[in-house]
Amino acid sequence: MKNWIPFSEEEYAQIWDRIHRDFKFEPSISKFPSFQVPQPFVTYDISDFFGESADLDAYDNLEERALDAFKECILDDEYILALNYQHDCFWVNPHLTFERDEWGEWKIPIFPNGDYYFFIHKDFKFGFLGHPWERSITIFGKEFINAFDKQKPSMFRKVLRHS
Repeated sequence: MKNWIPFSEEEYAQIWDRIHRDFKFEPSISKFPSFQVPQPFVTYDISDFFGESADLDAYDNLEERALDAFKECILDDEYILALNYQHDCFWVNPHLTFERDEWGEWKIPIFPNGDYYFFIHKDFKFGFLGHPWERSITIFGKEFINAFDKQKPSMFRKVLRHS
């Protein structure tokens, strides 16, 4: 099985249309939050992890914990949406190997350092949304939140909002 399967043009348009409609997604560098997700949700402040003084182990920890949560919430042969706003987007299966680029990152990073990075279940029942300017990560979906609660990433210390 292959991982990081690019969206077709039709998939790209349909999925982003749904995100704009269902999440009322309005990208902004100053108006926060830029989206509304279904309840329950938790938004974490990750501002301490931007810049040169950030704990580099925390990035690896976030990737590991996110993969664990994705795997717990989907079947072995299921794919989720991996979205990078206004860039290539992919279908990805957390149970398969996550190939990395020349900088050692996933094709779409889990940490929102420079763009909106979203990982969402194909039926939109849970998701992981990174906001680069608010410097936050929002997770939604009861089962998904519970999966993260078992082993919280070290970045998930400060809660900004929750329902």
